[in-house]
Amino acid sequence: MSPLSVILTIAAYFAVLFTVSHFAGRRADNAGFFTGNRRSSWYMVALAMIGASMSGVTYVSVPGMVATSGFGYLQMALGFTAGQLVIAYVLVPLFYRMNLTSIYEYLENRFGLRTYRTGAWFFFISKMLGAAVRLFLVCLTLQLLVFEPLGLPFVLNVAATVALVWLYTFRGGVKSLIWTDSLKTLCLIVSVVLCIVFIARDMGLSFAGMASLIRESDMSRMFFFDDVNDKQYFFKQFLAGMFTMIAMTGLDQDMMQRNLSCRNSRESQKNMLASTVSQFFVILLFLMLGVLLYTFAASRGIEGATGDELFPRVATGGYLPLVVGVLFIIGLISSAYSAAGSALTALTTSFTVDILGTRGRSEAQVSAMRRRVHVAMAVVMGLTIVVFNLLNNTSVIDAVYTLASYTYGPILGLFAFGIFTRRQVRDRYIPLVAILSPALCYVLQRNSEAWFGGYQFSYELLILNALFTFLGLCLLTKRGGGK
Repeated sequence: MSPLSVILTIAAYFAVLFTVSHFAGRRADNAGFFTGNRRSSWYMVALAMIGASMSGVTYVSVPGMVATSGFGYLQMALGFTAGQLVIAYVLVPLFYRMNLTSIYEYLENRFGLRTYRTGAWFFFISKMLGAAVRLFLVCLTLQLLVFEPLGLPFVLNVAATVALVWLYTFRGGVKSLIWTDSLKTLCLIVSVVLCIVFIARDMGLSFAGMASLIRESDMSRMFFFDDVNDKQYFFKQFLAGMFTMIAMTGLDQDMMQRNLSCRNSRESQKNMLASTVSQFFVILLFLMLGVLLYTFAASRGIEGATGDELFPRVATGGYLPLVVGVLFIIGLISSAYSAAGSALTALTTSFTVDILGTRGRSEAQVSAMRRRVHVAMAVVMGLTIVVFNLLNNTSVIDAVYTLASYTYGPILGLFAFGIFTRRQVRDRYIPLVAILSPALCYVLQRNSEAWFGGYQFSYELLILNALFTFLGLCLLTKRGGGK
């Protein structure tokens, strides 16, 4: 695809997106920005949540990973389903009962101000790094397709990308995101299905032939039970998926802002059950697409098309009809920009409510502060993407989950201790525990093969991180009313 055709495709998508955002965000007050006024329909949230859980990383990296991991990612997806059940029936009723704007307010009610701020800061770091690494992948693709052919620098690419994200989340926050994420979900599913159809047709495959090719491929292996030291081992992946879902959705202000925008906890539970089943099958579609892409690339002698470069190279390299390239751009842009927009909204909410504080301020004061924070979050996100480019390391989906293992672990440990015990702890020491837990995990990960007979930690490091936090809180239990 030429740079002009890519630009026109992006412009057309954003014309639709800004229209949806404008009408959805009209007359949105602070409650609309933060919680959608708790008036969202559960089926709209369910549709939005499918797309919200699929970033540009999913769109590009999941098809590319089948060469090394097969369909092993579905092991994590099964864990995602188990994790959603925990969120729906444990966390959602709790958060609704407490009528929270930010879910980290729970930590203040349960432990104290320092724990509250610790949870908020860990979320801020987690979400900023996660959103930046996701948007970084999109910037790399746009640099390859548009900015580099036009001789434009990467910094300009990042500035334009982040500015677009800021613009369409400026007015409505969560109220707009429910609608824009629903649009994203439709674009995402339609694009991946049509890409599968066009690639299969170009290879002369019927539906039965395509299913047979995928089933017989070595890349379609789903379950790995043979080697406990392998990162792909089933129970590692399943448990990591379960606790990753709990941490990255249930304890993530970004994702829970949508779930908490439903009218009540029962409707929120309906939304979560519907979205998790749908998400599993969407992931399956991406993995099927990956097998077809690798088979197509091998049949056409396309060299160097592996990993995160596979889908962009095949879709936009002129090997398939132009419509495939257009669909790829629409799917990538819809997934990436919506994920970044929701992250920017959540970061703005958490920083405004949890770190700066809104108590005792008027509606006008909160609005002015929120707008300043919104701009500041966009600037920080852009700078973080530039840093990622300087430290450029591929395998982006691995980077996302590895970062989550370190940054969400303390949050998971704090909430687990608060929900499953009635103990009170010394609030002032909790920040130290939250810092020491991931540091200890890093030491273990670096030395696990030498210390534990070749064992390699995968994303189950998140569970270990939460466990260290939990045990640290046990050591801080108050005795005799001490502080």
